[in-house]
Amino acid sequence: MDDEERVLFRHAMRGVRRLRVEPRQTGPSRRPTPRARFTRMEHAAVLHESIAGTPSPLDPVVESGDALLFRRETTSETVFRKLRTAQFRVDGEIDLHGLVAADVEPALRAFLSEALRHNARVVRVVHGKGRRSGNRGPILKLVASRYLQRVGAVLAFASAREVDGGSGAILVLLAERHSPRPGTRRR
Repeated sequence: MDDEERVLFRHAMRGVRRLRVEPRQTGPSRRPTPRARFTRMEHAAVLHESIAGTPSPLDPVVESGDALLFRRETTSETVFRKLRTAQFRVDGEIDLHGLVAADVEPALRAFLSEALRHNARVVRVVHGKGRRSGNRGPILKLVASRYLQRVGAVLAFASAREVDGGSGAILVLLAERHSPRPGTRRR
């Protein structure tokens, strides 16, 4: 580089400051240590659930692992068809992956309570397909299904469409909470 080029370069770089470069670490990398997805207690609980008992041979959920369908008599077939074909907006979602069966009901209870408080009409419950549940089949799916059938605010539920989780998720239709009209008193 001749003197003229140096002058031009310095003129172009006027006001530019060097970046402060931190020295590279040469020792072992400081990546976070990987955490096990399940603790030993959770592994033991899953093992216990898988061998604790055998399901009834009449239980269609455990035998087939296919789509879940539930509708109260007060829910019209038209509304139920709309739910099954995902024509409702999903207002909330809970993912039950990683839970043990004993934790499903409390988690669903809290989720549904919050959903009803916010006037949600349709929610999605992701329970998974139970591929790691051993010979008992989809445990979380079974527990969620049985619990949802007992909840009075649940009008209907159906397995989601394949693109929305298929038999690993349930769309749940909730009862509308009727609030008093403005100007009226509750008794």
